Amino acid sequence: MITELLKMSACSLVDVLKNRDVKQSEILKDLENRHQEVDGFVNALPTTCFEKAFDRAARFEKMEGKKFLDTCRPLFGLPIPIKDSYNVAGVRTTYGSKAYENYIPDSSDITVDTIEKSGGIVFAKSNTPEFEAGASTFNEVFGFTRNPLNLSRSVGGSSGGAAAAVAAGLAHLAQGSDFACSLRFPASFCGLVGLRPTPGLVPHGPSKMPFQSLSVTGPLARSVADVGLALDAFEGSDTLDPLSGQNFARKTVYREAGENPKKINSFAFSLDLNVATVSAEVKDIVSNAMIKLQKSGCDVRNECPNLLESHFVFDRLRAFQFATLWSTALIKHREKLKPEVVWNIERGLSLDVKQLIDAERKRSEIRLNMIDFLNKYDFLITPTAPVAPPPYEERYVKSIEGVETQSYIDWLALGYAISVTGCPSVSIPCGFTSDGLPVGIQIVSLPHREVALLSFAAWIEQVFEVDIGLPVENFKDQSA
Repeated sequence: MITELLKMSACSLVDVLKNRDVKQSEILKDLENRHQEVDGFVNALPTTCFEKAFDRAARFEKMEGKKFLDTCRPLFGLPIPIKDSYNVAGVRTTYGSKAYENYIPDSSDITVDTIEKSGGIVFAKSNTPEFEAGASTFNEVFGFTRNPLNLSRSVGGSSGGAAAAVAAGLAHLAQGSDFACSLRFPASFCGLVGLRPTPGLVPHGPSKMPFQSLSVTGPLARSVADVGLALDAFEGSDTLDPLSGQNFARKTVYREAGENPKKINSFAFSLDLNVATVSAEVKDIVSNAMIKLQKSGCDVRNECPNLLESHFVFDRLRAFQFATLWSTALIKHREKLKPEVVWNIERGLSLDVKQLIDAERKRSEIRLNMIDFLNKYDFLITPTAPVAPPPYEERYVKSIEGVETQSYIDWLALGYAISVTGCPSVSIPCGFTSDGLPVGIQIVSLPHREVALLSFAAWIEQVFEVDIGLPVENFKDQSA
């Protein structure tokens, strides 16, 4: 059963927590009951740490008023699940891999420390594919995660468990990460808002690749304002993350942006960025959404920057990153790794210096193309994903409109073409397929313009008025 507390927006719930109208332990109890009731259907949060969470809640509830207000902002004890690829001290962390299925870290990732310093209470780990490889959330440790909107469908990935938790009423917002599309595709498939922030805005690590900027940490939530609240809590700085900057984590600029919609009169739009094959169904839904924006007084320019080399760049740099991070696991546990992970690592190990030089040079060109383009148009809108949620059993989408994919990452082009530019992007719902599955658009802005990005997204959210019906009340009777 969805309680009144679980139906509340994250912003509203934080406000009553701040005023001490509700106890942190009351929310945790509702979440624990909800988890027992429905997680067996969706498999969003396979690992929980409610005892640890209740202990932290008790400490918050005993704090004196001024200390509570000074040290627990901006979340004030809001419970948050952490993706199972991020360490939480004393809590089982598997990275979705049989090679680490019994691993319990002694210390937490910087992201987790930052969230806890911002008043968040960690209560669970969300499911993710092995080493975050792929946009379908399944692994040999915990199995498949299913979409609460239709249990026969995928949640996307790799932050699929995080998205399923928010959509199913198992969390108000969730931490995830985005490499190729890992926050944006799950947001689109589950009717949520998902933000890929500018690299360095949300600190993470320590990492074997501290200077990489393809993989970033970000939030998933049910509204733009709730995503803004999460970003206020997630933002920070740490000396162990050399890309992180000045710490603004105690301010509320992003929530304020999400709560103050701002119309932009002109922006650019592309159905495929000239790099992706997009289904006719998604094209129709997104095109109709653009017509709504035009009728609201927007000048929609059908233009996009030159991103044609993004596949070459992402293919090489992704493989290099996998080899750097996980080649040791391949040596020690090859038989336990899924084929896609083995392929990625081996591809990285086979790269020569010239390929990496070419990839970095072309990435620089792509980034400059995007920066020049956004200096002219401010924002670029595209479909978030090329298809509606596929069946959950599909490891990856193998064909779109009759065009066969050459590898399991090819169908992710709408996501990784943006990732390689280093620009922030937010996905919001824009409509439904004929059988009621959600479809999203992504909005791209210049780096470090998340405030303007969230305000514009909040305005579009108002124009679309898409009612997903979240959190899902009851999905027991859906065919699986």
